[in-house]
Amino acid sequence: MQPTARLFGKGVLIACVAAMFGNVAVPASARPVCRDGFQIVDGRKLATPYCSDLYLAQVAREFGSKVSAREIRNNPSTKREVCEFVGQDIRVKPICDMVLPRRGF
Repeated sequence: MQPTARLFGKGVLIACVAAMFGNVAVPASARPVCRDGFQIVDGRKLATPYCSDLYLAQVAREFGSKVSAREIRNNPSTKREVCEFVGQDIRVKPICDMVLPRRGF
């Protein structure tokens, strides 16, 4: 095997392993465009978990919380706690209604 082919093979292997573990950096242009908890796709609003978690974290920070969207996305308990804290805010009520148990009735 030629040295160039060997290096190329190792590079492909490293890239595959990194992709499997999510260590590949995503360029800013590849990130979804979010607005008010919705992802903008072809000019239309699409409800996605990524954008709703981002928006929930943003609203929670306005209330003084120091939570990140990543924490909300990776820990359902954190999302529930944040919803208990700010879930009655009309901006995030639809997001939190899916997380919090129904009370009353």
